[in-house]
Amino acid sequence: MAFTPPFGQQGGMQAPSSPPPQTVPPKPLTSTLAIDPGAISRCMFRYTYIWPRSGPGFWFYPVFIGRTSISGFRWNGFFWMFSGFDLERIDSFSCF
Repeated sequence: MAFTPPFGQQGGMQAPSSPPPQTVPPKPLTSTLAIDPGAISRCMFRYTYIWPRSGPGFWFYPVFIGRTSISGFRWNGFFWMFSGFDLERIDSFSCF
């Protein structure tokens, strides 16, 4: 029996092979000046909803979290696209 990985690969990184949940989670009541890398690290390789400081929220699938930045796959409504941004641009987040 052959093993089939649950994720597709893109540029050496693994993106989810299915869309994110259809329901947007409720936004947490608290927000901070900057997101702590340790706090968001529990969201690695999990569906994560991001509320940025400006602009609409979006689904994200983190594959790397540094001291000041995060990278992974952002859902554009049709497919996952690789992207990254500074942690200071995040107002709040919730992961599953």
